[in-house]
Amino acid sequence: MDELLADSPPGVWVPDILPGFERLTIPLGEDDEGPVVATLVRMDGQHRPNGGSAGNDRPVLLYLHGWADYFYNRELAVRCENAGVRFYALDLRKYGRSLREGQTPGFTESLDLYDDEIGAAFHLLRSEHPNSPAPVLAGHSTGGLVASLWADRHPHQLSALVLNSAWLELMGASWVRAMATALVDPMSRISPTSSMVLPRINTYWRTLSSQADGEWDLHPLWRPEYSFEVPRGWLAAVLQGHRRVASGLKITAPILALFSTQSYFGTTIDERAHSADIVLDVKILARRAVNLGNEVTVLRLPGAMHDVFASRPSVRNDAMDRTFRWLERQLD
Repeated sequence: MDELLADSPPGVWVPDILPGFERLTIPLGEDDEGPVVATLVRMDGQHRPNGGSAGNDRPVLLYLHGWADYFYNRELAVRCENAGVRFYALDLRKYGRSLREGQTPGFTESLDLYDDEIGAAFHLLRSEHPNSPAPVLAGHSTGGLVASLWADRHPHQLSALVLNSAWLELMGASWVRAMATALVDPMSRISPTSSMVLPRINTYWRTLSSQADGEWDLHPLWRPEYSFEVPRGWLAAVLQGHRRVASGLKITAPILALFSTQSYFGTTIDERAHSADIVLDVKILARRAVNLGNEVTVLRLPGAMHDVFASRPSVRNDAMDRTFRWLERQLD
């Protein structure tokens, strides 16, 4: 469980570490740290509800994880499939199943680079589901930022965009981001993979992990207790993404943006930590969300955690129910 994975044979789906799932490696060439890959994950044919054939016309959803994260939420995939939507997840380059020896975890100098793996994944989804409508793109936290920017740059390519606590702005306000950018940009150009010196806090991991106060079985290298170190070049790329969001996007697809009703930034693991977003400021995120496109639905969920779909059972079940009802209306 604590080892990095090897590539699957070219074009071959192989059993995943998540029981009932399979994975496919997407080669992306090389960078300064060596070969780069992304990884698609889906339920295998034996466990897929109704045995859904590859060539049917069911809608398809592609899910992007957040920072220092990977796809582990089997329950979300099952609910999606039971709702009639084929589920795929993408572990982006240098995350999770796609992290390789010698790489800086999660590192990129531009969020636009993810166009390569998202584009490759969409090509595969269209080839396997030629009669399906345009895919649904979904993303959590940093994955939600990546998904939003991708959707803005690729108009009319999606049936819908679903955002799970998308990281659309830095903590505080625009002036905080401007100050952070002034501090980060010079060093990010000189030494992009060098890490920021930040406090080591494990509160969020503790609310998630079954080894602490949560319920999810998390891979120790892919969702570590103290997160990844934060490379300066990566943070500069995220801040650039935030600037683009703040200036207003023109996403053509209908958008559902899910957030908790409250944030909590204490370090005590109690009811507050299990029923609020303890990572991001949901008020400013909700304000940013309404400027992503012309058709935005903001859904605030009492008791939701930062990963809405990993919240306590009653909260995540309600979130999934409402998400799939919304999707049904968009895909009808």
